Amino acid sequence: MNDYERIARVIRYLDEHHTEQPGLAELADGLGLTPFHFHRLFSNWAGVTPKDFLQCLTLAHAKALLNQGETVLDAALNAGLSGPGRLHDLCVNLESTSPGEMKSGGAQWTLIAGFAESPFGTCLIAEGPRGICHLSFVESGDEAAAWKQLQADWPNAKLRRSGTAAAGIARQIFTLPAEWNSHRPLRAFVTGTAFQVRVWRALLEVAPGQLTTYGRLAEAVGKPPAARAVGTAVGQNPLAYLIPCHRVIRETGAVGDYRWGRIRKRAILAWEGARETVTNAA
Repeated sequence: MNDYERIARVIRYLDEHHTEQPGLAELADGLGLTPFHFHRLFSNWAGVTPKDFLQCLTLAHAKALLNQGETVLDAALNAGLSGPGRLHDLCVNLESTSPGEMKSGGAQWTLIAGFAESPFGTCLIAEGPRGICHLSFVESGDEAAAWKQLQADWPNAKLRRSGTAAAGIARQIFTLPAEWNSHRPLRAFVTGTAFQVRVWRALLEVAPGQLTTYGRLAEAVGKPPAARAVGTAVGQNPLAYLIPCHRVIRETGAVGDYRWGRIRKRAILAWEGARETVTNAA
């Protein structure tokens, strides 16, 4: 079990017991760790202490907003998650394929691909001549299936495996901007319809610590009646985390599903929210 799997267990437990405000010892016991080791594990993962993290997750603020007459959606959007995005000064240059490139399936391309660790478990990353073209989260034991899917997505490309290259890209994506040169934006390359690419570019405008809805995203791409089609495009995002489809919630305020698992979506939002709160308070 890697660190993310342990943290996911804690978040799943908090989903079921958040009203009980479980303490450090109780959470540590659920993982079979001492309070000291759990505190260190969690702080290393989240960048904040478990206590601070729990405060960021508490529903108290949302309940107060609801009592003031706000809708469930507005409460969710304003419960500590709508401040300016300062966590990652992450700029992504997103390019899309031409019709000819889409048909070629990566012919005459070499993709450097490999598995790397992230705060949210193992991920598979591939980079081609025009930028990062694949980023997915992979459950333990599913590496072979994930690699097969990558080959299916780029059937005519040559894949060269390099865990070192993947780890380098992962560090750039998932670390704080002070630790890398934020003036050199990441290059990303996607295959999709013109509508899908418009939706994915709109997602890049949703900053860390912020949330949006399918309806608001549809308005952002100039298609207010097309929330369902927008939802489909969001679900087909080929670059997990980098194109932040995890920041989209339902109109009811519910977190909703996620291509790479609902608990992982909750973990990413909580991780971003906690670190954003600390950064903005600094």
